[in-house]
Amino acid sequence: MSVLAERHPADGIPGRRALVRSALTGAVALGAGLVSGGGSTGGGAPRTGAYGPRPGTPEAALSELAAGNIRWRTFHERHPDATRTVRQALVGGQHPFAVILGCVDSRVPPELVFDQGLGDLMTVRSAGEVLDDAVLGSIAFGVVELGIPLVVVLGHQSCGAVTAAVRAAEGLEQLPGHLRYLAQQIRPAVDRRLRRDARVDAAVTQNVRLVRSRLAAEPDLAARIEAGSLAVVGARYELTSQRVRRIR
Repeated sequence: MSVLAERHPADGIPGRRALVRSALTGAVALGAGLVSGGGSTGGGAPRTGAYGPRPGTPEAALSELAAGNIRWRTFHERHPDATRTVRQALVGGQHPFAVILGCVDSRVPPELVFDQGLGDLMTVRSAGEVLDDAVLGSIAFGVVELGIPLVVVLGHQSCGAVTAAVRAAEGLEQLPGHLRYLAQQIRPAVDRRLRRDARVDAAVTQNVRLVRSRLAAEPDLAARIEAGSLAVVGARYELTSQRVRRIR
């Protein structure tokens, strides 16, 4: 197992080095090869960001996300890659280094919680990180066409979609229309042996695991995972601490 390096100082805040070692850690030693993009959307050579080369391997991408989350939760955000030069460069193509599949919750915007900027992340968002053909196709586009080396399934504390799914599973709520589809997709993550608050909290984490497993089994992604050029990982954002932690 490898521990993600702390790429940026925590500005003297006690305990931050310990936190970064635990945040988004445990990545297995991964291959360094990056699948080259096959579409015209990529365009040209991968650009270099304001703070160094763009991450080109799964482990480097995880390390950058971990460092960005530290900046976010310690109020040292850089809001990178928003300059006039970067905006002009992005006209010619994009080279994001990670796909983030997150919830639609307005409190969990990936570019903010990971302190990334224009062109850094490809974000795909659905309530409760629920998968459908559009979501799967969007993730596959990032991996296959743009050669992105990392996919993160990002759940979060107090997820409303998961809470609704739990209540529906308990027979406490009748959901209208398309919300029933969301609840049905999340329902396998619900553990009826747990009490209400613990049940919701555990379902948030288990839902991330199930979505991650489904993604990792997708043929377009599985071959790249096997080759070491892609990692699909699960993570969870805590609203109370703004910390992102890795989910096994």
